[in-house]
Amino acid sequence: MTTSSSHAPHGPHQGETSGLKKALTTPLLYFFILGDVLGAGVYVLVGRIAAESGGAVWVPLLLALLLSLLTAASYAELATKYPRAGGAAHYANLAYGPFTGFLTGFCMLAAGIVSVAALARGFAGDYLTAFVTLPVVGVAAAFLGALALLNARGISESTRANVAATVVEVGGLLLVVGLGAWLFLRGDGDFGRLVHLGTAETGAAAGVLSGTVLAYYSFVGFETSVNVAEETRDPRRSYPLALFSALVTAGAVYVLVGIVASAAVPTETLAGSSGPLLEVVEAAGGVPPKVFSLIALVAVANGALLTGIMSSRLAYGMARDGLLPRFLTSVLPRRRTPWASIAATTVLSFLLALTGDVATLASTLVLLLLVVFFVVNTAVLVQRRDRAAGPHFRACTAVPVLGALSCVLLATQVEAGVWVRGLIVIAVGVALGAVAAVRRRAATR
Repeated sequence: MTTSSSHAPHGPHQGETSGLKKALTTPLLYFFILGDVLGAGVYVLVGRIAAESGGAVWVPLLLALLLSLLTAASYAELATKYPRAGGAAHYANLAYGPFTGFLTGFCMLAAGIVSVAALARGFAGDYLTAFVTLPVVGVAAAFLGALALLNARGISESTRANVAATVVEVGGLLLVVGLGAWLFLRGDGDFGRLVHLGTAETGAAAGVLSGTVLAYYSFVGFETSVNVAEETRDPRRSYPLALFSALVTAGAVYVLVGIVASAAVPTETLAGSSGPLLEVVEAAGGVPPKVFSLIALVAVANGALLTGIMSSRLAYGMARDGLLPRFLTSVLPRRRTPWASIAATTVLSFLLALTGDVATLASTLVLLLLVVFFVVNTAVLVQRRDRAAGPHFRACTAVPVLGALSCVLLATQVEAGVWVRGLIVIAVGVALGAVAAVRRRAATR
């Protein structure tokens, strides 16, 4: 374990000049986080939660919000203490050294790249075919290329596009809530389903925990925001406010959507649908189904854009910490955006989108993120010994402890098959980290 004083200076407060342009204000950061949390998953996730937890869909959604706030507090402390790109990898590097930093960043980077690949295929799938049928490969290439160009153009342009897309996403979810309210006012729906916990197969407690794992995934988008802390004008003030406000906003919307969906649609129908919110729209009537297809496409594109921003900034930060090849730190002279990292992560996402294995790999995302979150929660406690930083957000000590324990609890609910796939990814990261460590030692001789 290494002390933070043994590393190079790690923040602007210590005299380091940031290589990335500071352009994000508190409102832009708020919409960045909200847009990533309110991603494409909510449009299909409610049905899967109902299949595990029964009619009381709102319970695992609320529990997942509370658990995510624990880890979010740890991120808020570290992001305001060390406001630079790299996120979890940078924090792990400071707390535990380069090997753990590399492995943490690798897990985060793998999750992000796979997520973008899955969203690219999702964009080319059923929602798009509601309007036009095109080859998946061509759509994925054009989709990822357009997102990469927007990402490279600048963080301001990307986040402004995110604001518009987030308004559409939130508007679609509020439309579902409004249609549900109209359905109830006319005497339809069954509020009794809202207290039905578990299913015949899972039982109440196990069903709620299984549903919480699924619901937790719908909140984890907040971790991408730490990778743009360096591009935030005043991260120590803006980041905690934007982070907690966005999570609470998303949680309130999710709980309302869960209540409406469960009360408006029979649990069996909800659980068996790949478009559960569309079931609510059809039950209420008055809105063309294509409207929701368009909203879903916007949600998928926005989620891919924000995850792509996270992945490129994470690769940039890891390269700057010496954990990835140095060329990934190259930035456009005028735009000050990490073009090399953007290009590399985009190409990898495209290659994954071509393999057809994205659906299999995507199931490991939750497990990989739980590993990352466990490291972040413990890194907070380790880095309390570093008192060189200026004023920053500080969480109560019990919060990161509970955050780490929540990661362990949720990991016990992950299926054995997912553990196998996740451990393979982690093993690759361990092997690459060992190679990087050997090279570092050879370079210092």
